[in-house]
Amino acid sequence: MAKSVAELLLDAAREDAKALRALSGLPDIADSIPGFHAQQAVEKALKAVLSAYGIPFRRTHDIAELLDLMHDQGLPPPPFADSLDELNPFAVEARYGLIDPGTLDRAQACAWVERVLAWAGTYVAIR
Repeated sequence: MAKSVAELLLDAAREDAKALRALSGLPDIADSIPGFHAQQAVEKALKAVLSAYGIPFRRTHDIAELLDLMHDQGLPPPPFADSLDELNPFAVEARYGLIDPGTLDRAQACAWVERVLAWAGTYVAIR
């Protein structure tokens, strides 16, 4: 049976999490690179949950916008919801050097991503 869009998004989020973990231990890699994968993992996990519940979302990399949409639709927030938008500066714009996203607490980002993925997995699995 083919995977649902929610499952595909969650799989993609898990791949970004793997990249985050692999890159986080490399001190000569700029924070923008693991930060990008942290942001992408969270973004895709949120989109996976929205998709699992049939809630349309626009093409965006804005974690705060996705969290607001989830709230407006009555979905429970993910772990660290009040802090996850701190990853927004690491989205695509930072990947191409268009902005300086600042520094990344790599251990914290890894912890956030792991918890958000676990949370999202429970919602995608029950749909």
